[in-house]
Parts: sequence; structure tokens; C-alpha cells
Amino acid sequence: MVQVGYARVSTVDQVAGFESQLRDLRATGCTRLFMEQVSSVTQRDQLVAALDYVRDGDTLLVTRLDRLARSTADLLSIIAALERKGVGLRILDFGGAEVNTKSPTGRMLLTLFGAVAEFERAMMLERQHIGVAKAKAEGRYKGRVPTARRKAPQVQELRRSGLGASEIAARVGISRSSVYRLIADEGAT
Repeated sequence: MVQVGYARVSTVDQVAGFESQLRDLRATGCTRLFMEQVSSVTQRDQLVAALDYVRDGDTLLVTRLDRLARSTADLLSIIAALERKGVGLRILDFGGAEVNTKSPTGRMLLTLFGAVAEFERAMMLERQHIGVAKAKAEGRYKGRVPTARRKAPQVQELRRSGLGASEIAARVGISRSSVYRLIADEGAT
């Protein structure tokens, strides 16, 4: 029986939260840690690796539910994958208590609170959209300035010097598709 820890923060700026998770997971006796600094809406390669690594009798540990799953469906999918492998899930801080899916009560609480967390996230996003719409209507919200468009002069200069799209993208720090778009925009004017 191995205790495997998974730690995640959304951005590299969340150093204190990341270190706190690692400290708490190590304190529980995790013998293997999987960690990443990515948003939950992107591919979480280390979570995939952790789920692949665990074996029958092991336990996957996370500090909080929001570090593991992005929605109730995601949570239930992860729990189902763990259960198929005979692996338990422990959440160390679940509103001041610890939850373990190896018990029926733990599974029920996890499903219930996962649904509540998903609802809270949806409500937060709805409020955010309302705030952005209000700010736009008042002329206070301009949105983010597109990064690639600001680099159009550099892209055009490198293109005129004979470089290909991949090299331009690497030098300027934008995607190849953005390079192609800027080159096409230049040709259209």
C-alpha cells in the first residue's frame, strides 16, 4: 500500500500554496509525489501520470478537492478510474475534515460537495460575465490587447529577411498560426 500525493496550482505565481500542498502531502507519508503548475482546464499530465502510477491497495492523496477536479463529472470520472484499480482517494482538508473514499460516507460526501463546488464555480463565472458586460457597456472594459498583433512589425521584418514561420514563431514568442495570420494580414493590405 503506497500513498501517492498529487499537488497542483493554476499558475507559477502561487508559490506559497504549492509549497504548502507539498509540505502537507509529505507530512502524511506520501512516498511518491506528482506535481504541476497548470490550470485545471488544461491537460493535467501529472494527474494522468499519477492515475496511471497507482495500483490496487494504494491511496491517492490531495490537499483539497479543487486541486483535483474541475467539475462533478470530472471528480466522478477520477473516482471511478481509481475504484476500477482498487485505489482510494483521501482529501486532507475537506472543509476542516478529512474525507476518504474507502468508506461509503466518504464517497457520498465527496460527490455531494463536488456538486456544490461545481455550482459555486458556475455562479462565480456568471457573476464575472455580468461584471464584464457591465464594464463593456460603460466603456471601461477594453479586453486584452492581442499579443501577436503587437508583434506584427517584428514578424513582417523577419519574414522579409527570409525566415520561415516556425523560426519566426520561436524568435518572437508567438504561435506559428499567429505568424501565418499576420503574414496573411500584411498581404491583404
